[in-house]
Amino acid sequence: MRVLITGAGGMLGIDVEKFFRDSGNEVLATARTSTNGAIPLDVCDPKATRDLIRDCYPDVVIHCAANTNVDRCERDPDSAYRDNALGAWSVAVAAEQVGATLIAISTDFVFDGTLDRPYTEFDEPNPLGAYGASKLAAERLVLQHCQRAYVVRTSWLFGVNGKNFVYTIAKRARELRELHVVADQRGAPTYTVDLAAFLPTLLDTKLYGLYHVTNAGSATWYEFAQAIVDRLSLDNVAFHPLTSEECAVRFNTPTRRPKNSVLRRYNLELLGCDTMQPWENALDAFISEARRAGTI
Repeated sequence: MRVLITGAGGMLGIDVEKFFRDSGNEVLATARTSTNGAIPLDVCDPKATRDLIRDCYPDVVIHCAANTNVDRCERDPDSAYRDNALGAWSVAVAAEQVGATLIAISTDFVFDGTLDRPYTEFDEPNPLGAYGASKLAAERLVLQHCQRAYVVRTSWLFGVNGKNFVYTIAKRARELRELHVVADQRGAPTYTVDLAAFLPTLLDTKLYGLYHVTNAGSATWYEFAQAIVDRLSLDNVAFHPLTSEECAVRFNTPTRRPKNSVLRRYNLELLGCDTMQPWENALDAFISEARRAGTI
């Protein structure tokens, strides 16, 4: 199978490329810059995207490229819509023209976080800010313009090959011995390796549409931080819980974040293929991998 990956220089894209390459597929990695030998591609350039996908003629396109800096998106909504909505639109049209199957990665930020239960694929989105709104626009453009499309919402990603919450907490705990962490936002931490490895299961269903894919279980950022510090055996670290409002002031963030963004993998449950492991086990696997890589 020939697989083209956008955003292959990012944290998720690197693990998606590795998984599909190790599984014996022909992989074409693209990134905005030619990082690690990736083919240069700016998905916000529709002609360049169309020409490259037409020339490569992939069976599957996995669209990982995105602007995921939520504060930058909030401060510059135009860039959020250009990178996320236009980029996804461009990729979807190009994939459709060559008859490729498309997997587009989306986010829990499409929800406002007001429900008192996990969100299913059938709940109505209501994003709180520019990042979530631009990703919701991307979802709709993908499903509108590509017949063979999967939209995969995920959340709280962590992986060895990029900046993430686990690295941040480990660094601050070691250097400061004190952590101020928001305690009133709950979600599902998700390991990029697990997400990448699950994508072939979706491809096998041939049931195109919207899916939630996260590791099982949930935690607050505060609980997640405690689990990280505990697994790294870091002693004498003082924890200070913050409200969302206190966190916004302390870290100078303009972004309103959903207080409940736990995604129920409801469509996977209905299909009987919800095999995602608990986030705690995924965190253990990540720390083992990061130690081998010397990154934690």
